[in-house]
Amino acid sequence: MSWNLRRQEVLDDDQLRAMLQDNPANAAKAILIAAQANMLDAQALLGQILLDGTGIEQDAALALVWFQIAARNGHAMANNMAGRCHEHGWGCEPDTAKAAEYYRLAAESGLDWGFYNYGNLLATGRGVNKDQARARACYRKAAQMGHAKSMNLLGRYLEEGLCCQQDLPAAHDWYRRSAEGGDFRGQFSHAAVLADAGRIGDAVSWLRTALSIGNLSFLRVSRKTLLTSRHADIRALALDYHRRAAQVGDRDDNDALSILLAETSEI
Repeated sequence: MSWNLRRQEVLDDDQLRAMLQDNPANAAKAILIAAQANMLDAQALLGQILLDGTGIEQDAALALVWFQIAARNGHAMANNMAGRCHEHGWGCEPDTAKAAEYYRLAAESGLDWGFYNYGNLLATGRGVNKDQARARACYRKAAQMGHAKSMNLLGRYLEEGLCCQQDLPAAHDWYRRSAEGGDFRGQFSHAAVLADAGRIGDAVSWLRTALSIGNLSFLRVSRKTLLTSRHADIRALALDYHRRAAQVGDRDDNDALSILLAETSEI
């Protein structure tokens, strides 16, 4: 596709995203023009490409500025991303209280990611008073909107009976939906249910899917959990999880491997 962009042209959001796939550098110029023309979606998108360094020099501080501009005009995802910047210290000093306020605004706009991120802070008491009931309500709203990560967390509340009546069938159904929605933690949870039901082959299949997309933190924790399984086929996956962790940046891989091998030999 050829793009001949004149400076006076202001493209809509779909066109800008299409340009990002085709020519990131030209897209960045178009997005900047659209953002300066007060297009809210373009302002939020400009913040994202500045944060990622897509077609433009990475600048987290400037990304936050554009997220805040769009957020002041009510853009839900911009509020969510400004919250993430403040939570993680991207372009600013970490401030979970500010993050919580941005997430709350994103949630009030009906954004699933806003509910999820606000729920995380409520569940852990970071930047706000800890409130598991409100956290569960946030996860429930996001889950009902199809948010896979929230589905898994809602399943956990239902499984443990936390701030609700325990409901294992409902918990297991949310785990399944989370897994099918692409969340690696949901896939791990669903696999555990399948293993308990004796469906080892299906469990292993989901565990391999989670292995292929899980982040380093997940891989580190999961490889230890797998070693506690009474099923040999599942225990054997612990080494695969370890190797994948090393591939994605585990700096303690040698020590971890020694421990893992020793634990495996004892089971």
